[in-house]
Amino acid sequence: MRYIVFPQAAAVSVPSLTANIIFLIKETSVFSGIALADLMYVAKDLIGIYYQTKEALFMLVIAYLALLLPISLLGTWLERRLRNAGFGN
Repeated sequence: MRYIVFPQAAAVSVPSLTANIIFLIKETSVFSGIALADLMYVAKDLIGIYYQTKEALFMLVIAYLALLLPISLLGTWLERRLRNAGFGN
């Protein structure tokens, strides 16, 4: 079972698992060291204080990319590796 069912199940579940991890990181601060909701509030505060909307939102986008892009790339790599191994076909 471990050598037959698990590899096939892992190959099928990797895309949805990666999407759920990214969703949890974006929506909650439980999974991340930096609370993404707090980043949004800080960006709103900076916009209110300095009236520099573009700069604050650009830094917010950079923070999101720095946290989510490596996870997305790791999920894509893992999905390709399992697909090329022939599991889940």
